[in-house]
Amino acid sequence: MMVQSLRLLTWVLIGAFLVTLSGCASSPSSRFYVLNPVSGPASEGKPSASDPCVSIGIGPIEIPDYLERPQIVTRVTPNEIKVAEFERWAEPLEDNLKRVLAQNLSNLVCTKGINFFPWRRGIPMDYRVEMKIIRFDGNPGDKVTLEAWWRLLSGDGKNVLQSKRSNLSEPVAGGDYRSLVLAHSQALGALSREIAEAINTLSKK
Repeated sequence: MMVQSLRLLTWVLIGAFLVTLSGCASSPSSRFYVLNPVSGPASEGKPSASDPCVSIGIGPIEIPDYLERPQIVTRVTPNEIKVAEFERWAEPLEDNLKRVLAQNLSNLVCTKGINFFPWRRGIPMDYRVEMKIIRFDGNPGDKVTLEAWWRLLSGDGKNVLQSKRSNLSEPVAGGDYRSLVLAHSQALGALSREIAEAINTLSKK
């Protein structure tokens, strides 16, 4: 009787192990995404040879707490968000956003250099860009909304040269997350163009 009980227990444990192993094997794998900059030399708003070159400081940039996670967040209703467990950002969204904004501005403005906050004291800069993201999300097959307050300051940070609240939206061409992230990149590109236009206008005065 004891031997039979041990055998039964052994088969039960083996069965439980196989079920667990099967469940792990069938779990979906995570996919990772990054934002992309606007295209290079052919970009609309590319600086001309007559535009003066400037040095730009970027930061600080703040994002909402609900976006400070590796998972991509979608908005189900105005008051409800959904966290996609297996659709993830490849790096912290704040870092990705800051880097792509810098790439966009370097494509749209004649830049001598770009510095990221916090920077060392004494670094000469012509302009600083500070930003607070209010909303940056959307839904596959629908649209992405980017809402942000941003300020353009003098290089020493003492004077606010322009302050604006931008509310931008980009359609999502497909029903998948790849299309959703592409629309995120396009919305950030549109915001970058607004900032670049302000810099180019001021630098010509």
